[in-house]
Amino acid sequence: MSAHLDHPGAARYRGSWARLLGAAALRALLNPRLALDLLGAGWAFRRRAWWAAFPFLPVPDRTYLAWRMYTAYGAEDTVPPLEDLLRFVRWRRDTMGL
Repeated sequence: MSAHLDHPGAARYRGSWARLLGAAALRALLNPRLALDLLGAGWAFRRRAWWAAFPFLPVPDRTYLAWRMYTAYGAEDTVPPLEDLLRFVRWRRDTMGL
């Protein structure tokens, strides 16, 4: 899907989920608190009954993730910048008291 008209900058947030997760993992190696925040957020976003369907991994549901990216960036195929991901997991920890 192309960028949302109300969010013309959404097209600049393109990339690879593997690259984003790799960069986040590198940051997590340097900061154990960030590692816990990333793991907690990943667990919270896991697909329901993930153990019952292939690939049998606690990964986010693609439809839900596409909706989250659309509401945040205006395009379902967006991959957020690393700094946005890190800001989100810190916000989650601060607001939820985790």
